[in-house]
Amino acid sequence: MPPDPLHRLLVVIPAWNEEDSLPGVLAEIDAVRAAEPGLAGLDVLVVSDGSRDRTVEAARAHGAAVLDLPINLGVGGAMRAGFKYAYRRGYDAVVQLDADGQHDPAAIPDLLRTARAEHADVVIGARFAGAGTYTARGPRRAAMHVLSVVLSRVTRTRLTDTTSGFKLAGPRALPLFAAEYPAEYLGDTVESLVIAARAGLVVRQVPVAMRARQGGTPSHGPIKAAVFLLRALLALLIALTRPTSRLTHARVAAEENP
Repeated sequence: MPPDPLHRLLVVIPAWNEEDSLPGVLAEIDAVRAAEPGLAGLDVLVVSDGSRDRTVEAARAHGAAVLDLPINLGVGGAMRAGFKYAYRRGYDAVVQLDADGQHDPAAIPDLLRTARAEHADVVIGARFAGAGTYTARGPRRAAMHVLSVVLSRVTRTRLTDTTSGFKLAGPRALPLFAAEYPAEYLGDTVESLVIAARAGLVVRQVPVAMRARQGGTPSHGPIKAAVFLLRALLALLIALTRPTSRLTHARVAAEENP
């Protein structure tokens, strides 16, 4: 039997002042790992994104590996650090999971099953694909719909939630994202999918249920939701017009023909 290309899995949790919710998220990941024999090789990395509370202490108290960034880089910058960490240590794949408890770690096996069954390089945990009751309204929902329509064409698959932060990146996506993961606003969602599609990677989604934040302060309010519309469309325009790096194809080709 050939070796499992997704055996060594690293869950990367970007966290900014999440001391209240992080312990519960880490405990849930432990429970999933204990219940799924195929996840025995799963490790956890918390990237504290310039936190000013006890996020780092909470992660270390639970035994998680920690990258303690001195300043706040945003989700994209924190995830690029996580991808570099995973690539340099020889992990096969990365699962990105929010620290606020809105993502249920019990869905991690679903992401893995889809990656294996459909030979997918990127698997999105989609909130609007038939699981759960999560909804978005007004300008935010409109922006999400436009992004999904356009990025479905770019990635040549039907996507319903392109701004989800719950994703798996497999062996071909990991080195690419370690080198080129965008740090700009919405780059971790919109532009990363454009980069993956232009590199010829396979993108798929799997339905997941979104939960209420388990602690801390929400980052989105009514005003920010309205601003989200303009920023999202601007991020999409920049992503689609940005030239593709020659190294993008070279890195993927190197992974296919080591």
